[in-house]
Amino acid sequence: MWPFIILTQLLALMSSVIFYWFFQPKQRLAKAGLFLSVFIINNAFLLYGLSEFWRERFHVYLVVGILQGFMFYAALITAVIALVYGYILKQKIQPKLIRAVAAITYIGIVGLAVFNAYSPVVHRLNVTTDKPLKRPLQIALVSDTHLGRWFGNRQIDKMVRLIDAQNPDVVVIAGDVMNDSTDAYDKTNMHAHLSKLTAPLGVYATLGNHDYSGNEVAIAKAVERAGIQVIDNKSVWLDDSVLLIGRSDETDPARPAATDLLSEVRADKPVIFLEHSPADLEQIKGLPIDLHLSGHTHGGQIFPLTILLKWFTPLVYGAKYSEGTQFLVTSGYGIGAVPFRLGTRSEIWMITLQSAQ
Repeated sequence: MWPFIILTQLLALMSSVIFYWFFQPKQRLAKAGLFLSVFIINNAFLLYGLSEFWRERFHVYLVVGILQGFMFYAALITAVIALVYGYILKQKIQPKLIRAVAAITYIGIVGLAVFNAYSPVVHRLNVTTDKPLKRPLQIALVSDTHLGRWFGNRQIDKMVRLIDAQNPDVVVIAGDVMNDSTDAYDKTNMHAHLSKLTAPLGVYATLGNHDYSGNEVAIAKAVERAGIQVIDNKSVWLDDSVLLIGRSDETDPARPAATDLLSEVRADKPVIFLEHSPADLEQIKGLPIDLHLSGHTHGGQIFPLTILLKWFTPLVYGAKYSEGTQFLVTSGYGIGAVPFRLGTRSEIWMITLQSAQ
């Protein structure tokens, strides 16, 4: 906890310095007031967030902290522009112009982060199996919708439209359907919107760590009332030709090993394995699984986590083929705790599973 609190104070100090440079206060009282105001406001949000640690109130502080981090990015970019303009191009630096560049850069960063969060794209992946299939199977993969305060009916409707436009045979959701509880889901009647998500062979979901937050029973019931079948530690046959296996999140104390869920596997039928996290990639590869689908990482969501997570996660984002299994980790459709994405974008994956025969 203390390293986090120290980091928040460093953010406040950095913000104070940037505001000081931007507004250029002349009087000593104005200078002291500026620094004091930033620290008071920052710590007021911090105390508010810590009163509900890692829940909704804490998420509000995270938004404030990230906006301060974006100020650092804008300051860094502005400094580079000023150096190029003044020392390489040999032009006279105009303080007002540089401050205007800083403001525009900051607004641009925040705008891009919000755009990436709320403007999803559709990616495609073709997967070939040596097992026979009557016809190619079209799979829509969604993950990490985190339905809650920042992400609700408008984004559900957009998701339904995007998926319907792709005409998938089946839709699968790889966990974190909701953001810790059904409070916002119930309050804003998201059920009426989520229940419009349909596919000929069904819609299936596994639960993620934010679903297993003490409200997993209520979340599972809400999801199933919307016509989505929760398949944690269950399997289902799709068109009698493809076996879809779901596994609960690693935060589930009763979660079985992947091998314990393979009893229905047949040598001549493709197998899709759906779970929230890609953490067990090393244990999955080599098993009789053709396609492994997961999310959880958000692709890092905000730079520099987009890079740092690669040190700790076997596969942070994208597709990887290993020992007979095609892995795909999506950065997710939703946003989690904060309404920003920088270096990633909200997305849906359309996967075509086809036979080489």
